[in-house]
Amino acid sequence: MKKLVLAIIVLCLSIFSAACSSQSTAKAKDVTVKIGISGSDNGIWDYISKKAKKEGINIKIVSFSDYVLPNTALADGEIDANAFQTNAYFFAFIKEHNLDLAPIGTTVIAPMGIYSNKHKDVKDIPDGGKIAVPNDVTNEGRALLLLQEAGLITLPKDFDGSGTVEQIISNPKHLKIVPVVAGQTPRVLPDVAASIINNGIAVDAGFNPVKDSIFHEGATAKPYINIIATRTKDKNNKALKEIVKLYQQKDTAEFIKKQFKGALIPTFVPLSEIGVKN
Repeated sequence: MKKLVLAIIVLCLSIFSAACSSQSTAKAKDVTVKIGISGSDNGIWDYISKKAKKEGINIKIVSFSDYVLPNTALADGEIDANAFQTNAYFFAFIKEHNLDLAPIGTTVIAPMGIYSNKHKDVKDIPDGGKIAVPNDVTNEGRALLLLQEAGLITLPKDFDGSGTVEQIISNPKHLKIVPVVAGQTPRVLPDVAASIINNGIAVDAGFNPVKDSIFHEGATAKPYINIIATRTKDKNNKALKEIVKLYQQKDTAEFIKKQFKGALIPTFVPLSEIGVKN
């Protein structure tokens, strides 16, 4: 009789232990991850959130209105990751502000383009033509690299993408580079031969960066690949690594292409290609 009672007790304890273990596993898998973005376009993240939900990951999007707070909020632990910036901007920002953050995955290129109301090809831009470029340091340097890619100017071999017009070493068409406030680059189109416009500003102005520009960045513009970033101590977090994996899947790339019609280019390259060491 005692043996029977003991067997029943052991069986009950085993069942209880298994139930607790199962419950604990379920709770461990059901995690919430806060991801900061700039702006209100959640299209891609809404798509990824549905996939993540199936993996027990609840993604909560936190929107910011500028390009500073998503990084400072991440450093302060208010969010778990962010996805809004190019790797060039990221590295410059964390160096300037001494933040211990790290990229964990590449996402898209939001191509900067050359636009014109007067010319259909960069080859048609005349001698002495005016070219408007954004006047902030990061985007002005990016605009100059784009002009070089288009064959219009030459920059020093060590140009790091953060320089200004003074660094142009060859300008065969004697182009007049006119820095203007980034938000004004679409508005000055009637007054210049061409204007270089940031992706987001171009979209807000009603342009498709691929179809409407006369020249635009391609997938080779590696300094301007957008990234997902987190705190360095969390770069191996399983949930974050799973989110990167979901973002970089083929179906996500197809969704981006269909949804944004070339305004965003899926660019899933290893972190080593943007200068990140393991």
